[in-house]
Amino acid sequence: MMSAPKPLVSVIIPVYNGDRYIAQAIESILAQTYTNYEIIVIDDGSTDNTRDRLQPYWHQIRYFYQENQGVAAARNRGISESNGELVAFLDQDDFFLPHKLEVQVAGWDANPLLAIVNSGWRVVDLDGREISDPEIWRNFPHLTVEDWIIWKPVFIGAMLFEREWLARVGSFDTRLSQTPDIDLALRLVVTGCQSAWVAQSTVCYRQHDRNASRDVLAQAKELEIVLDRLFSHPNLTPEIGSLERRSRYQSLVWSAAKLYHHGDESGTIHYLEKSADYSPYCFTEMVLDWLYQFRDYALAYGHQFDTYALSSSRGWIKLMNSLLCTAPTFAQT
Repeated sequence: MMSAPKPLVSVIIPVYNGDRYIAQAIESILAQTYTNYEIIVIDDGSTDNTRDRLQPYWHQIRYFYQENQGVAAARNRGISESNGELVAFLDQDDFFLPHKLEVQVAGWDANPLLAIVNSGWRVVDLDGREISDPEIWRNFPHLTVEDWIIWKPVFIGAMLFEREWLARVGSFDTRLSQTPDIDLALRLVVTGCQSAWVAQSTVCYRQHDRNASRDVLAQAKELEIVLDRLFSHPNLTPEIGSLERRSRYQSLVWSAAKLYHHGDESGTIHYLEKSADYSPYCFTEMVLDWLYQFRDYALAYGHQFDTYALSSSRGWIKLMNSLLCTAPTFAQT
């Protein structure tokens, strides 16, 4: 009996002025142990040497140029040009680990009803050296709707999508520049798609001075917009609606931790203060949760968290006094 043909995977790379790392991104796809794929590069108006860097791979990729429209529009163009049943995304400065496609396609083969096969991601430095390899799937191994809505375990390069589902929900929202991936994942989940983990890292996320995700304050503001739209949807089920407070709390604390990591103390305090309005904890538990989450965020990205430095800062002390003075009953719960 002949075995079923392997599904075609379309790997989409949106690139804008990516001559620094684009060759390594391409090489990491060519080095895959799974070989039934196509590589689609969407050049979103690059003005550097990106096109020249791609010349050696001209016969191995499908290249499309467009005027600069942003990463969401570039990914959508890639989806529209793709032929694969499954779709993977790779940012220009990241790279796949060799078994990325093999293990995720195997996960999809084991359950063809899946619309998302998620995985972990490895954090690497400027030169691709490992910083950390957080096993995020251990925190919520079943990837329930509740897990997605509250924790939002989204890194676009770590995910494999069924193309039909992307078309069903309208792909990426081009109005978003910082969080179109989180928005897409949440829309997929509330629409009813199934998902599962591959319990290993499949992609390397490179930290460097040009990361688009370094615009942390814009990312935090946009995430609030995403949640505003999600929880105001007229067809939202009561079960998902009941997760709003916890979802907003977690997003605000995550934003605060990221802002602190990037040195924005005023932004950190602002988002912690906002998170208190949605906290499911009593005062002491909430403060401890903040500190634990800041620590875990720092460790995930290869840094040490100095609890004393935060808790002795002027902004932190002012926040603690404000919370204690304005909400004494909450503080004594």
